[in-house]
Amino acid sequence: MNKRILGLALPNIITNITVPLLGMVDMAIVGHLSATHIGAITIGTSIFNLIYWNFGFLRMGTSGFTAQAYGAHRLDEAVRVFVRAFTLALAIAIALLLLQWPISQLAKVIFNGSPEVIRLALIYFFVRIWAAPATLGLYAIKGWYIGMQNSKLPMWIAIFINLVNIACSLLFVLVLKWDIAGVALGTVIAQYSGLAMGLFFARKYYGKILFKHLEIRNSLRWNEMRGFFRVNGDIFLRTVCLACVFTFVTSASGKISDEVLAIDALLLQFLTLFSYIMDGFAFAGEALVGRYIGARDLRQLKLSVRLLLLWGLAMTLIFSILYAIGGESILKIFTNDDTIITGAQHYLYWILILPLCSFAAFLFDGIFVGATASRTMRNSMFVASSTFFLVYYCGKAILQQGSTPLDEHCWNNLLWTSFMIYLSLRGILLACKTPCSIYRQAQN
Repeated sequence: MNKRILGLALPNIITNITVPLLGMVDMAIVGHLSATHIGAITIGTSIFNLIYWNFGFLRMGTSGFTAQAYGAHRLDEAVRVFVRAFTLALAIAIALLLLQWPISQLAKVIFNGSPEVIRLALIYFFVRIWAAPATLGLYAIKGWYIGMQNSKLPMWIAIFINLVNIACSLLFVLVLKWDIAGVALGTVIAQYSGLAMGLFFARKYYGKILFKHLEIRNSLRWNEMRGFFRVNGDIFLRTVCLACVFTFVTSASGKISDEVLAIDALLLQFLTLFSYIMDGFAFAGEALVGRYIGARDLRQLKLSVRLLLLWGLAMTLIFSILYAIGGESILKIFTNDDTIITGAQHYLYWILILPLCSFAAFLFDGIFVGATASRTMRNSMFVASSTFFLVYYCGKAILQQGSTPLDEHCWNNLLWTSFMIYLSLRGILLACKTPCSIYRQAQN
């Protein structure tokens, strides 16, 4: 089983680590321009996180349904899942393009920053939004490949996308001097290149299956779509909560100061790096859990969950040590602004406990996605997100009762305390629900 887990996880880790590495390259490029550019790209990427995270069900729901169809040897159903997901992805992308102006105005209300930071962030937004069809289409393609127990094709697609993106960003920003718009344009070009590659692989490796079972009309019938929409609706609501918490962190940081906004943006890169490593194992969990539930194999299901958690603990230990030893050095990769680096050092202790607080949340997300246990995921996220806001605002009310004015370090530490509680609670709640929500499905 360990060999099977690693066979799925390692390509996914390579796939996922290219995403934070890409973000780090973008951050490094603009980080050497000014602190204003750091804040702008933070807000710009947060806008897209808020948008795309809400449609993460296009990947997660697709992988869970496909894996269960694969385990039950229902390749015809696996093809129908692909058609549903890809059609829905394109429909949502068209809606986003039509609504880009209202979205930009809403973003100005949600996010805080100086006028120059907001101006640059919106320049980034209006260029990158045109990548929406490719980005969402790739969600469906990636989810389908994972459900089909194939992690290597998404790996090659991700590597190709990021090489194109990095090359374009360096060319447009450092050579052509197109500033933050160049970074966004590089993303647009890379996403469409990746979509073309993903469709090429689908035809090359799964062409016989796709053409044999391709029935667009039957795949999109309401009776066929109802279960797909139910699960994806739950994942959508769960992801809205996730996006709200992360968006609030960025917004609250901006209210404190532009400097704290830049600092927290850099610190969140540590979470991004760890989360995408852990998501490699979570994606393996999606594929294996879905497969064994589809095959009604309870013994293998329990073994895969247990080993996934052991791998998660091992990664937690490794990253905690890595951050303890090299936290300051990692910061210097992102920016050469001494003020930002010095300010960030006051909060590095949060990075040391971040892996322990978050690893279970990432792994159980994958386990529950594979089982399509979406209602439990949704309800657990409701509780964790509510707790985050409750802790933050209650803590803020208590601290404001003191007679001594509090500095920005105090407010930012309160924000990070609430965030760590939120991450921990997500994993704890899902762990408690695993026997009834996951194992029971393999007994039916």
